[in-house]
Amino acid sequence: MGDKFYNYIKKLQIEITSEFEKIDDSSSFSNDKWFYNKGTGGGITKIIENGKLFEKGGVNISSIGGKLPKDIIKQFKVKYDLFNAYGLSLVLHPYNPFVPTIHMNIRLFELLNEKGSVVDSWFGGGVDLTPYYIFKEDIIFFHHNYKIICDEFDTKIYSEFKKKCDSYFWNSHRNEARGVGGLFFDYLRENNKHSLLDWYKYIKKFGSTFLPTYLNILLKRMNTNFNKSHKLWQEIRRGRYVEFNLVHDKGTLFGLKTGGRIESILMSLPPKVRWNYNFKPAPRSKEDELVKILKKPVDWIKIK
Repeated sequence: MGDKFYNYIKKLQIEITSEFEKIDDSSSFSNDKWFYNKGTGGGITKIIENGKLFEKGGVNISSIGGKLPKDIIKQFKVKYDLFNAYGLSLVLHPYNPFVPTIHMNIRLFELLNEKGSVVDSWFGGGVDLTPYYIFKEDIIFFHHNYKIICDEFDTKIYSEFKKKCDSYFWNSHRNEARGVGGLFFDYLRENNKHSLLDWYKYIKKFGSTFLPTYLNILLKRMNTNFNKSHKLWQEIRRGRYVEFNLVHDKGTLFGLKTGGRIESILMSLPPKVRWNYNFKPAPRSKEDELVKILKKPVDWIKIK
């Protein structure tokens, strides 16, 4: 399953980066190959910067193996310490503040016994949208597309995974969401209802839904006129994104604690960020609309 999954994400990485390069002819993705110095394997980090579409974006894949630190073993509640981990992770920070930032990742984790045999494995992943200005039709479209692929697999999982996303991507120290949600899931193991191959088929549909969904929003908003005040707001909100990734994000913490490649782990951070002291948007402004929406989860499927 590890080889099967890694071959899929290699193709997905090329598909995604190639499509964005066609649209943004001013910049291209790097192709930075690296090796895991705490074990075996490595990955390919593809970064784009200072383009017409993105101030910074990364689409990374990795396939690594090694030994888990004791605190990660405790967190996972497992007795084995040898692992293989495969994953694709992307974060795109657009230049135009009317285009939302987006994050998506899919991963497979395997635990091995002392003989090197796989004794446990599970899939995880998620996708979430972080707009700076609210366009309800875009957010509804985003959630609707992911609900379709969930319902094709199991009609119960969209609401379950959405709730997990709303709970996970929550800046508790700010008492607000990082964005307008999406899906988040982990520990998708073989069970009485679904085999690991079933979950793999779901993961493939999930990963392949990203490009047509985000492209629809990107192409619609990328040429919207904006001014300095819009960019100021974008950079202030990016600060909240950074706060979440450095304080709460489990993927960031796992990468740092297992000796992962720092440049790849922190590629999710935007290039220009502000922390203006006690900044508050004008009441009833478009900026204020975003802040109010982020104060509690919204059922975007039910909005008409």
